[in-house]
Amino acid sequence: MATAVEQHEKIIPKSALRHRPIGDTTETAPVTTPRASRPKHRREPHTTGGPPSGAGKKPVQTYTWHWTVPVGITMAATVTLILLFQIIWAWGTTFSNDLRYGRPRTFQTDAVVGHQDSKTHPSHFIAVNLNGRVQILELPGGDATHARVYSGPQLSGKDADLVPVTLHFVDTHGDHHPMMIAQFGGLEVRYANEKGVFVLQ
Repeated sequence: MATAVEQHEKIIPKSALRHRPIGDTTETAPVTTPRASRPKHRREPHTTGGPPSGAGKKPVQTYTWHWTVPVGITMAATVTLILLFQIIWAWGTTFSNDLRYGRPRTFQTDAVVGHQDSKTHPSHFIAVNLNGRVQILELPGGDATHARVYSGPQLSGKDADLVPVTLHFVDTHGDHHPMMIAQFGGLEVRYANEKGVFVLQ
């Protein structure tokens, strides 16, 4: 007849028994992986919340200009603009005169001056700046066979040959024998109308 101990061992389920390996038991050491080496220097913690300030950065230098610097720049710019304006103005004036008077500078007009002319056949006048010398050609009544040439002054200065010469007639005495006025470069020369010819005054 079985004892009580044997009956108790039969009742215990096998899942409650511990697993025991068969054979010799060998202990194995746990495998450890070496950690990556940490940097030797440590960053100091910052409590402001912003990026840490770089110790090697140079301080930012600020430059202030003396008051004479902007004044000098302004004056230089003003002089440059004035010179540029003068160059453009001179070029524009020369170009306009080229279109109007040509080269050499030539001016033509008709006028009744009492030299064998009339309203239907006025005298024709041509004023020319020929190499700086003012020359005036008169065709009385439009007739080239009785042409007269009046020599004017010699112009001087830079580009004297590019100065246009214009003619105007003014009847100061009211006798239908007007005087002739030649204008050039802001100057004028007057010719009196005497005995059918013009005489330089």
